Amino acid sequence: MSYETEAKSQPNAPGAGARLLIDLGPLVVFFVTNFFAPVPDTIKIFVATGAFMIAMMVAMLISQIKYRHISPLLWFSGLMVVVLGGLTIWLHNETFIKIKPTIYYLIVAALLIFGMTTGRNLLKMVLGTAYPGLSDRGWQLLTRNWAAFFIVMAVLNEAIWRTQTTDFWVGFKLWFFLPATLVFAAANVPMLMRHGLALEEAETDAPVPPTQ
Repeated sequence: MSYETEAKSQPNAPGAGARLLIDLGPLVVFFVTNFFAPVPDTIKIFVATGAFMIAMMVAMLISQIKYRHISPLLWFSGLMVVVLGGLTIWLHNETFIKIKPTIYYLIVAALLIFGMTTGRNLLKMVLGTAYPGLSDRGWQLLTRNWAAFFIVMAVLNEAIWRTQTTDFWVGFKLWFFLPATLVFAAANVPMLMRHGLALEEAETDAPVPPTQ
């Protein structure tokens, strides 16, 4: 069964807004906890990491119970949050949670590039129903663009966490990484329309690999 057929067979599939909340809700919990938790500044990142882990597991549980489905990206992100977040708390070393975005971006970029080189468009498998009418050429260009974007984001994350304070890194993720992802997604729409995207049927706010 293809991804498109499987998605259409799920009558209770979440809408774009619900998917966005499930994907990005745990990250919002991380930011809010890090900024407002009534604990000493030296341990805020660890409290926020614990809240992030709990929120991620809750998001996955809600997705499974309410929609009978957990997306591959949510599984992947959830696994990374639990493993690297757990190491952050266990070893009391914030480096693990800081390198999580770098690992996430590079692995997703590598998977997208691998899919392109082997003739299997992995992005289409995940987001196919969100962009009806998009040609194979359009999917290829979109995949190329996202792979390049994720590589740039990985480099930026490494540069920021290695040279700046923890508070600056958290703020940069909130005020740059998230908006940059949404702006980049919107910037691809004109190209998608030139390659067959049926805009009136498309979920223009369809979920993209989240900035986690």
